[in-house]
Amino acid sequence: MTDHAPRKPQVLARRSVARSRLFHVEEMELRFANGAERTFERLGGTGRGIGAVMIVAMPDPEHVLLIREYAAGVEDYALTLPKGLVDPGEDLVTAANRELMEECGFGAHRLEPLVELTLAPNYMRHRMQVMLATDLYPRRLPGDEPEPLIVETHAIDEIGALLAREDFHEARAIAALYIARDKVRNEAVTPTLW
Repeated sequence: MTDHAPRKPQVLARRSVARSRLFHVEEMELRFANGAERTFERLGGTGRGIGAVMIVAMPDPEHVLLIREYAAGVEDYALTLPKGLVDPGEDLVTAANRELMEECGFGAHRLEPLVELTLAPNYMRHRMQVMLATDLYPRRLPGDEPEPLIVETHAIDEIGALLAREDFHEARAIAALYIARDKVRNEAVTPTLW
């Protein structure tokens, strides 16, 4: 490993190519340290919030809540973790708890950040903060989903069985479950001293 990080390319120009209610496509003209110039396009959000959250909600140390929702990108129902945008004025914990209440009908007394994930970082600016939610309590808030979401409880140690299903394929959810499972296992082996 070297101590020298590569020099970031110089941004020569930025242009808005397209904009919708949810997305903004931006074209970037870049000059790299070796003199090569390229045009890149990237997809970003419209900037109405400060990011997004994905929640690994555990009603007990062995189980996780998953939701089944229609995924327009693949034109089918998918099993995934609850998630959503952080609204203006919200912090990550507040947004995660709100999304959990809207999508699963539970709130969490304890929410902690696990990891920040990206998806296709060469083309997308989107970052998602994965939060671990424990010490759950029943609480439902109205959400913006077009139909009621189906909430399922699965054993967190059976990620392999989930991966064998045709409806469980979102990469961020898969990574989040492995990270949460390892954290819960490590905490069980080395309990926190007060």
